[in-house]
Parts: sequence; structure tokens; C-alpha cells
Amino acid sequence: MSKTNGLRPDLSIIAEWIRPGSRVLDLGCGDGTFLAYLAREKNVTGYGLEIDERYIAPAVRAGVNIIQTDLDAGLSGFDASSFDYVVLSLTLQSVKYPDRLLQEMLRVGHEGLVTFPNFGHWQTRLQLTLFGKMPVSRALPNEWYNTPNIHLCTLHDFEALCRRLSIEVLEYRAVNHVHKSSVGLRLLPNLLGEIALYRFRHRNEGPR
Repeated sequence: MSKTNGLRPDLSIIAEWIRPGSRVLDLGCGDGTFLAYLAREKNVTGYGLEIDERYIAPAVRAGVNIIQTDLDAGLSGFDASSFDYVVLSLTLQSVKYPDRLLQEMLRVGHEGLVTFPNFGHWQTRLQLTLFGKMPVSRALPNEWYNTPNIHLCTLHDFEALCRRLSIEVLEYRAVNHVHKSSVGLRLLPNLLGEIALYRFRHRNEGPR
């Protein structure tokens, strides 16, 4: 995926996983840049959900169907299996009930696509071990007192939650701060990965 597409690098990777002509629900969609890109390049239709009113007008101007709502309130406004994909990018760690939201994602969509900062990265571990303080890094730039993150997790934590919720991981990538992979990242993703990206579905849902 070209870096010139105007997308954040994690969204460029997610875009590779989305089939042309599909229906997408983007949770925490910001100004709608991702959905606008998918509509333009992949003929995708769908909706974006966003709580911050600053992004509503720009998203509307971009031609995105956007609804202002709080993700912690759930997705009860959407029927089951309304979408092919439900996207949650760099937002899972800031919601109150991530387990419930994952289940809701797979109620309204056939597949979920999630990205989040990996709290198991070696620099995070080192800061905790050596200095005994909450880490600050490129993937986690905020201090403990002003961070929006309330449920940080590692790749192992996320995969354990998926098993508990009967969620099947179809594909994942662990990348560095510029969203590049390497042999080391593939061998030790939980230690070397700064950002995690997952594609998943209900374990009992077969291929379409």
C-alpha cells in the first residue's frame, strides 16, 4: 500500500484486508478520511461512528455517513450482520468495556479489524523494570495522568481474550512505530511489536 494515499500507516494495512464493494463500519472514525478513501478506491459503503463533535462537519464534507455517538454505549442501533467489516483502529484501549465491544463488533459485522499499541513491547517492559514508572513511548506518548488509554494490553492478552470469547484470529501483524515488519517482529511479535493489527471473526462463522 502506497504511503501517498494519505492514510495513517495502520489504516493502510487494514485497507489491504478489506474486499472491494464491501460494507464497513468504522468505530472512532475521526474526520472520515479512512472511509472516504475506501469509498473512492474500493467502492466501499458504510458508516462512521465518532464521539468528538470537531470531526463531524469535516466527515460530512468528505461525503462520509457519520453518526455522533459514544462507543461505550454499544452498537444497538445496528442490526446483526449489517456489515462485512467493523474497524476499530487505535481505540480499543480507550473504551470502558473492550470485551463487550469486540462481541458487538462481531454481532453487527462478519469480521473485525482492530489495531492497538502493544504494552508488551520491550521498551515498555524496560521502563517499568528499571524506573518503576508508567512508560512513555512513540506508541504510547501520553503521561499516566493525561492518557486516554484505560485498558492497555499485550498481544498475548488480546489473543487470550479472543479465545475466551470464541473469536478466531484470521490474520495479524506486529509492526514497529513506522508500521514496518521484520524477521525479528515475526519471530518475537509480543516483545518487538509496537503496534498490533488483528483480523478476526466468530469461531463458528465459516468463510463467505
